[in-house]
Amino acid sequence: MILRRRTVLAGGALAALGARVVSAAPPPEAVTPALVEAAKKEGKVSYYTAMDLSVAEPMARAFEAKYPGIKVAVERTGAERLFNRLAQETASKIHRCDVANSSDAAHFIVWKREGWLQPYVTVDIAENVPAELRDADGAFVNQRTHLSAMAYNTSLVKPEDAPKGFNDLLAPKYAGKLVKGHPGYSGTIMTATHQIARELGWGYFEKLAKQKVLQVQSATEPPKRVEAGERAIAVDGSDYLFWMAKERGAPVEVVHPVEGTPQISNPMAVFKAAPNPNAARLLFAWIMSGEGQSFIVNLSGQYPANRQVSAKAGRPPLASIKTFREDPSDVEKTADEIKAKYARIFKV
Repeated sequence: MILRRRTVLAGGALAALGARVVSAAPPPEAVTPALVEAAKKEGKVSYYTAMDLSVAEPMARAFEAKYPGIKVAVERTGAERLFNRLAQETASKIHRCDVANSSDAAHFIVWKREGWLQPYVTVDIAENVPAELRDADGAFVNQRTHLSAMAYNTSLVKPEDAPKGFNDLLAPKYAGKLVKGHPGYSGTIMTATHQIARELGWGYFEKLAKQKVLQVQSATEPPKRVEAGERAIAVDGSDYLFWMAKERGAPVEVVHPVEGTPQISNPMAVFKAAPNPNAARLLFAWIMSGEGQSFIVNLSGQYPANRQVSAKAGRPPLASIKTFREDPSDVEKTADEIKAKYARIFKV
């Protein structure tokens, strides 16, 4: 069952839940012994995420080590699938999600409007996360930022022959050598497709489709296909996986396109119907703390939201990279159109 975004807003079963407008963020809360004890009594928490399991699972284990007795169930899937799953569960009055993290920031616009999110602000977030990285009403906060970069396998492509930007990928010599993710599955690719189409036009994708591109689903797949040598060049993909592969010694080189690199925010929120509300708050608070943010940065090199934490050494500072502008509000309005155009062009 695939739900269109506008259907989510208009569907009777979902609308009946009642959207309400949050007028202001709640007062910041500290992580107290009482919260920890209440979370331990619940003993579990579910974390729905689009982040690759190579990062999400170790992060969950780190939280469990910090708070023994609380088990984290990681539910990982592509962000667009995650969006549909939560709509289906909510419509069926199945409440399993405690904390959700998506690579499509537009999802949180919908979820907030539908009244599904529980505003929650920690003292750490209030003091250390810039206002532009969190919802003014406290409904969600940017957990991490990554890029949708290009990359190539250095065993298959010489540096002097490597593409430097999106338009270079249209050269005949790259036909049959490319792999890319799908915006119907991946929030990263949805966001990136929106930005590329705005900057380069849909005509660019029409030309790219003639290059015999290997189409995969998740933004986590192109890095793996390039590392394995199944394709020489990735048109897109989660940059942190390219970097992690390179650090393992894989023949992978990251490319920030000369035209600009799509930037991907990854918000996170506590769900109002969370079956484990105290454990949900505790997990949310820990991920956004200096300790949690440092864990994500040290493991994957994604860019932190908490300003107490520095970017990983060896990664280019985010400010040094030419990036495209994000516009979650426009993505929310045009997502179904983007999916339809993309499917028509690539015939997938």
